[in-house]
Amino acid sequence: MLYELLGITLIFGLTVLLALPLGRYIANVYLGQPTWLDFLSPLEEWVYKICRINPKKEMTWQEHLVALLTINSLWFFWMMFILMNQGRLPLNPDGNPSMSPDLAFNTAVSFLVNCNLQHYSGETGVTYLSQLAGLMFMQFVTAGTGMAAGAIVFKAMKPSPQSLSSQKASPSEGRGLERGLGNFYVYFLKSCTRILLPLSLVSALLLVFNGVPMNWEGKASIVTMQGDSVQVSRGPAAAMIAIKQIGTNGGGWFGVNSAHPLENPSYFTNAVENILILLIPIAFVFALGFYLNRKKLAWMIFGVMTFGFLLMAGASVYVEMQGNPAISALGIDQSHGSMEGKEVRFGAAASAFWGMATTATSNGSVNAMHDSMTPLSGALQMLDMMINALYGGVGVGFLNFYIFIIIAVFISGLMVGRTPEFLGKKIEAKEMKIATLVALLHTLLILAFTALSSFVFVQNPNIGWLNNPGFHGFSEMLYEYTSSSANNGSGFEGLADNNPFWNITCGIVLLLSRYLPIIGPVAIAGILANKKYIPESSGTLQTDTATFGFMVLAVIFIVAALSFFPALALGPLAEYFTLR
Repeated sequence: MLYELLGITLIFGLTVLLALPLGRYIANVYLGQPTWLDFLSPLEEWVYKICRINPKKEMTWQEHLVALLTINSLWFFWMMFILMNQGRLPLNPDGNPSMSPDLAFNTAVSFLVNCNLQHYSGETGVTYLSQLAGLMFMQFVTAGTGMAAGAIVFKAMKPSPQSLSSQKASPSEGRGLERGLGNFYVYFLKSCTRILLPLSLVSALLLVFNGVPMNWEGKASIVTMQGDSVQVSRGPAAAMIAIKQIGTNGGGWFGVNSAHPLENPSYFTNAVENILILLIPIAFVFALGFYLNRKKLAWMIFGVMTFGFLLMAGASVYVEMQGNPAISALGIDQSHGSMEGKEVRFGAAASAFWGMATTATSNGSVNAMHDSMTPLSGALQMLDMMINALYGGVGVGFLNFYIFIIIAVFISGLMVGRTPEFLGKKIEAKEMKIATLVALLHTLLILAFTALSSFVFVQNPNIGWLNNPGFHGFSEMLYEYTSSSANNGSGFEGLADNNPFWNITCGIVLLLSRYLPIIGPVAIAGILANKKYIPESSGTLQTDTATFGFMVLAVIFIVAALSFFPALALGPLAEYFTLR
C-alpha cells in the first residue's frame, strides 16, 4: 500500500511541476507575447480571413458573450445533424444506428457544454465519424470556449494603462465608454491552436506508444482466456482520449471510459491521463498570477483549491484502502482495499485519487465505477461537484472560484466596516446580486431536479430507473443531476438514464448550468473593469494573504454545507451508517 500512496503522490507532484511553466506559457499566449508556436500565426490569420473576423477589434463584455453564445448555437445544430444521421453517413464500419431525437439532444447538449455526460455506449452508440467530426471536435472547441471566457476575466481584472499611470482617476472614468476586453475569437482560437492542440498531440503519442489503438478498423474477434468469443471495438481512440483529458471533457471512446483496457492499458497511461486531468485547471491559476503580475494572489487561490482538494482526496483514498465493511462481513479479503468496481492494474488508491481528481475538475472520466465506491467516497465525489470550484474545468473553473472571491470580499468588507474592494475596484450591490444568483443557481438546479425525479419515481416505483431503490438509489439520482449541473459527466451507473425523462431533464440542467455561470462572472468582471480604479492604501483589504484564503475557503464550505448537507444525509451518508 505504501507504493500505491507513493504513486498518487508522484502524480500530483509532477502535475504541479508541469503546471508552473505551462501557466507562464498560457499567460504569454493571452498577453500576445512571443511564444514558440508563433509559426501558427499564418494559419490563424487564414481562419480570421475566411470567417471575416477582425482580430484587432476590441470587444466589450457584452459583445464577448454574444459571440460566445452565437458560435455555440451553431455547434449545437451541427451535432444534432451528425448524431441523428450517423447511421447513413460514412465511417461506420460496425453499422451503428442513428440516435433517437431525445438521446441526440442530450448528447449534443452534453458535448456542447463541455460536460460529456454519456447516456450511450461508445462501442454501439456512435460511429467513427460522430466520434471525430462531432464529439472530438466539440471537445476542442468547448474547452477553448471555457478558456476564452477565463481569458476575458483575466483581461478585465488587469488594470488599464491609464489607471496605472495616474493615481487620481476621474470619477466618471469608464461610465460612458465601455472598456475593450480583447477579442473573443482571438482568445478562443489561440486556446485551441497554441494550448490544446500541442498538448493533445504529445499526449496522444504517449498513449499510442503504450497500447491505445489508433486505427480505422472495425471490431476485432478474439477468444478470451476463458474460451469465450467476443467482439472488441477499436478505432482512432488515442486522439480523442488525449483531448478528453487535457480539455477536462471526460467523454470516453469506450462505454466504460478509462476503465477500459484499450483506453487506459497500464499504470503508466493511468498516471499520464490523471496528470492531464489536473494540468490545465492548475496551470490556469498560475497563468492568472503571471498575467496580472500578482503571483501571491495566484498562490493564495492555488493554496485554497489544493487544501480543499487534498483534504477530500485524502479521505477518499483512506476509506477505499480500508475496504468495504459489508463485504468484509461476508468473509471476503479486503486487505487490498475495496476493489469492487475497480481495475486490479490500478488498485484502490489510484482509483480513489482519480475519482476525486475527475470530479474536482469537471472532467468526468472514470477509471473505476463510482457507483461501486464506498458511500463516503461517493459523498465526497458529489461534494467535489457541488462545490465546483476546486480547480474546476479549463477556464470556467477559475470563473466559479471568482464568484466565491467576490462574495468573500463583500462579506469581509462588511465585517471590518470598509467598502468592499477587489483589485482596486469597489464591489457593490449589482455585482453581489449577480454573484449570489450564480452561486444559488447551482444549488437550485441540483436539488429541484433531484426532487422532481424522486417524486416521479415514488409515483411510479416500477418505472425501472433504479436497481437500488433505497438510499443508494437516491444517491444515483442526486449524483446524475449534480454531475450535470457541475458540467462533469461522470455517473452512478446503476441508474437507467437513457430514456426521454433523463435525456431531456439532464439536457435542460446542462444548458442552464453552463451558460449562466459563464455569463455571470464575465458580466461582473466587465462591470468592474469600467469602474474607477482606487489605488491601494493601508485600509485596503489584502486579498493575496493566507487570512483571506481561509475566508474564501470558509465561504465555499459554508455555502456547500448549508445547501447540500441535507441531500447528502438522505443518500450516501445514510447508506454509510447502514454498513456499520
